Amino acid sequence: MDLAPNADIPAARRILVRFLGDAVERARAEGVVLGVSGGVDSAVVLGLAVEALGCARVAAFAMPHATSDPTDEAHARLVAERFGVGLARAEVTPITDAVEAALPDTPFDARSRGNAKSRARMILLYAHANATNRLVLGTGNKSELLTGYFTKYGDGAADLYPLGDLLKTEVFALARLLGVPEPVVAKPPSAGLAPGQTDESDLGIAYADLDRVLVGLEAGHDAATIARVARLSPALVERVVRRMRDSEHKRSSLVVPKLSFRTPGLDWRQPREGAAAEGTR
Repeated sequence: MDLAPNADIPAARRILVRFLGDAVERARAEGVVLGVSGGVDSAVVLGLAVEALGCARVAAFAMPHATSDPTDEAHARLVAERFGVGLARAEVTPITDAVEAALPDTPFDARSRGNAKSRARMILLYAHANATNRLVLGTGNKSELLTGYFTKYGDGAADLYPLGDLLKTEVFALARLLGVPEPVVAKPPSAGLAPGQTDESDLGIAYADLDRVLVGLEAGHDAATIARVARLSPALVERVVRRMRDSEHKRSSLVVPKLSFRTPGLDWRQPREGAAAEGTR
C-alpha cells in the first residue's frame, strides 16, 4: 500500500489556472485579491493567479502586525517581484488593537490574538475586493483544511481556494514548478501569527507524515493500518483523525437546523444559470 501523495502536478497547474480564469469570468469580476505572507502557499496562489489573469488583474497585499517577523514581509516582496506584481502594504495592528480596546474585560491569550490577526487580514482583503469588484483568494491547502488548521472567518473565509484539494507536500512540488524563490520554499511553514510559531509544531506532526495519513484516510484505510504502513505511532494517527472530526464545523459554512423543504447550507439548490440576481461579495 502506497501512502505517498501522487497528484499530477503539471496537470494540476493547468486545471487551477483554468479554474481561476473561469471563476473570475463567471463572477464578472475585475480580478482577484490575496494576502501574500511570505510563505509557500500564498506564493503559489499568486503565481497561479498571475498565470490565469495577468499581473494587472491581481492585487497583492502584505498585511503585517507589529509582532510579525520582518523576514516574512521581505519574502513576500521577493515573491511579488518574481511574478511581476506590485505589493501593497496594510498593517493589521490598528485593527487588532481596536478589538482589544473594545473588549477590555476579555482575557485575550496568544490563540485569540492570533485569530484576531487572521480575521483582521480578511477584513482588509474584503474591503478592497468590494471596492474594486474582485474575488478574494484563499491560500489554504488540503492538509490545513482537513485538519482545521485555519481560523474560522479568518484565513478560512475566501471566495476561492485554489489549493484546497492539494496536500501540503504537493503544494511544495507545485511551488518548484512555478519557480517560487527558494528562500520561501525552504523555510519552515508558519501562519505568522506569533513569534517563532511553525505549522508543524502546532500540528504536532511533520507535513510529510500528515499527508501520508490523509492519503490513507481518503483511501478508506483504518487508523491502525495507516500507522503500521506509515511507521507512525497509532496515537499520532488517532490524533489526526480526532483533529479532522473536531474541526468539521470549520468546513461547514452554514450550520442550520432543517425545518423546511429546502434549507440554506444543506439542500438549497442554486437557481438556474442566468436567473440569479446581482449580489455583493
